Amino acid sequence: MNVVLIFINSSSINLTDQELKKNGQELYVLGVIIIGTGILSSLVSWQYWEIISLLVGVLTIYSGKVVKNRKSELVEKLAISETRFVELLNRWESINGKISRRLASAHEYNIPTQVNPDVTAYSFDRLVVCDTADIAQFLIANNFHFENNCAILSITGYPQSIFDTTMEMLRRNPELKVYALHNCTPKGLCVVNRLSTSPDWFKDTNVTIIDIGITPRQVLANKNNLLVEKSSLTVDEVQLPNEIRSTLTLQELQWLQAGNFVNLESFKPQQLIQIIQRGISNSSNLESNTNLLVDSSSSDTFIYISESFG
Repeated sequence: MNVVLIFINSSSINLTDQELKKNGQELYVLGVIIIGTGILSSLVSWQYWEIISLLVGVLTIYSGKVVKNRKSELVEKLAISETRFVELLNRWESINGKISRRLASAHEYNIPTQVNPDVTAYSFDRLVVCDTADIAQFLIANNFHFENNCAILSITGYPQSIFDTTMEMLRRNPELKVYALHNCTPKGLCVVNRLSTSPDWFKDTNVTIIDIGITPRQVLANKNNLLVEKSSLTVDEVQLPNEIRSTLTLQELQWLQAGNFVNLESFKPQQLIQIIQRGISNSSNLESNTNLLVDSSSSDTFIYISESFG
């Protein structure tokens, strides 16, 4: 009876990896005990029930191995809401003073800027397009564009003060490569499609557009290394264009339909910068690399292997 209860309990999606490992170990031990009991009983008198006990023992050990190797599907929940976090942060700053390196809202930087005409004569070989202004602002504030010789824009047009000028410069380069960086959400997955179909971006051009994540495929392959969140409302149907839905597997669609998502902001700043740098450097090998990998040289660094949508 204990075997059945443990196995049924192990099918729950609300178990952590540690709990699955414990249940698998318990099933393995029970299986060994059942087999041992059957062997000892057969030495005294061989009966049919000893054969049954041996079969049950083998199945229990096998079930224990399956449960032990199963990965948890438990979605992590944040300890506090974003609203509560802002309240606590504001309270801390009221007592200790403003945080010097805290970025203000991205829209506060949309001030008209006079661009030197000499600068517009040049262009960039690479462009990183983020699905939110906050991530674009973060990269610009950390001089990612200078250190990696690329332009940075958001799909929303940030920074608006130089957006038109930057796009004019980019369209001048026939060798331009565009790297899409987005949250693993239905909205984020539309970024690549918008880049290739919108006249404001690169419609009717031969520009190469590369998706460096985050995609459901990457999350499903490495969900134990990521902070997977769940929206409060489960959607019955993910609102995605057919051309995007056709690129997703049934498992990916089901994962999205369950309300799961991963935000870029869940990564540490240094991790996020390394993700983009390695995504760009690995984009030359697009056909064979499709997974999100953990960097073997660091215990907390993640590498996105990119896929081409160009």
